[in-house]
Amino acid sequence: MIDIHSHLLPGIDDGSPSWDASIELARQAVSDGIEVALMTPHHQNGKYINPGPEVIKLTDEFQTLLDEENIPLKVFPSQEVRINSEIITDLGEGEIVGTDEDTRYFLLEFPDNSVPSFTKDLVFRILQMGVTPIIVHPERNTALMAHPEILFELVNQGAISQITASSLVGTFGKAVQAFSQDIIQNGLTHLIASDAHYLPGRKYEMTGAFSILGRLTDYQHVKAFHQNAKAVVNGDSIIRFDETPIKKRKLFAKY
Repeated sequence: MIDIHSHLLPGIDDGSPSWDASIELARQAVSDGIEVALMTPHHQNGKYINPGPEVIKLTDEFQTLLDEENIPLKVFPSQEVRINSEIITDLGEGEIVGTDEDTRYFLLEFPDNSVPSFTKDLVFRILQMGVTPIIVHPERNTALMAHPEILFELVNQGAISQITASSLVGTFGKAVQAFSQDIIQNGLTHLIASDAHYLPGRKYEMTGAFSILGRLTDYQHVKAFHQNAKAVVNGDSIIRFDETPIKKRKLFAKY
């Protein structure tokens, strides 16, 4: 498996606190079937700023350490970029490290509880540059949970999305798990990633998530998710699905 979203680089965000922790996470990744992982520290989220050259340098150091420890994991640099008004400029100046070498794709993060009013216009402008934003963990955004039509509009516009493995297996609770299932079954997500941190309850659960994906969909759908992970790392075209609006779940069912 390819993991396009993880926080294994030490000491630069809320992920790994040390090289020892990074190595432990890498071993967990390999145990869960991951062979390739993108290093995606938070960037421009109001707390962490992780410029591309620093991410690239640390990723190279991590790969050297992994090779010395005989851990069969290939790591590549990237960033999880919080939505902000400078993204267009930063993309134009090559300041954003995408999931692929040519930055055809990059990880775009929203605040936990909102989707900024300028998002649709910004996504349009990003797409006009030939870049596709990957909206990360939409299933954990309370604004999208309350207004799933926003996610439909953004994906229908041309963005893609990535849900977190732990969300799908229920680690973040039943509401997040249910919304993850809705997003999948309405064709509004294209990738599953670990979003692994060195935190309680943030372990690798990719194998379990793909097992659930198989029960929700079919073999071809699961295969497409794997192919999409490879595509966004290589800068190739992804497989999209039939996109339909999500019907909001009723809070209380009547029997």
